[in-house]
Amino acid sequence: MNSVPPASGPSSSSSLGRVALAPIGDTSTFADRAYTALRDVIYDQPDDVRLDERQLAQDLGISRTPVREAMAQLEREGFVRSVPRRGIYVVRKTRQEVIELITAWAALESMAARLITQHAEDKEIATLRRMFTRFENGELHARLDEYSEVNIEFHQSIIRMSKNGVLIDLAENLFAHMRMIRRKTIGEEDRADRSIRDHLNIIQAIESRDTARAENLVRSHALGLAEHVARHADYLD
Repeated sequence: MNSVPPASGPSSSSSLGRVALAPIGDTSTFADRAYTALRDVIYDQPDDVRLDERQLAQDLGISRTPVREAMAQLEREGFVRSVPRRGIYVVRKTRQEVIELITAWAALESMAARLITQHAEDKEIATLRRMFTRFENGELHARLDEYSEVNIEFHQSIIRMSKNGVLIDLAENLFAHMRMIRRKTIGEEDRADRSIRDHLNIIQAIESRDTARAENLVRSHALGLAEHVARHADYLD
């Protein structure tokens, strides 16, 4: 009969940063909810953080099996990598990879803007403008973290409002990889102010159903982020 190997003792990996997660309340779909919880917290992790499967399962209040399934899905999507005999680590994209992601996003989001001008209802379009009312009267820089989240929601809303299921699915994974860089760059130089102006111009074009202008503005806005990353994101190299 094969003997059970002894439990391993503490390793040097304990010196690495660890990911802290809140317990999952609704345990109806363990693997799916573990995947969502892990993906969300991975967005803001630094390079080469080692993910401890046992500790993650304990934090989430579930068994290791759904965590293992979630990790496998995250690895297929390029969020983590498995290193033999070392463990699973968070993956960070290179500068060139981020630029390529943004370029692909520009194509998808500009098409979404075209579809919105052709098919979206006025009440749906009105929700875009309402997102920015809270940043009037010069309060933007005092609430930059909050604006960062609204910025992310704005771009995701453009995609959802296209009502094109294939486009939405393609964009979801792209945006997940881009989320960290959007959060980081929004406070650099004058990007927040320019972002507000760009968004309001985009909204105006969509409201007036100016298809060509809306499509071009959305594409230029996204490619502006790619240009900023190319010039300034040395921390990705």
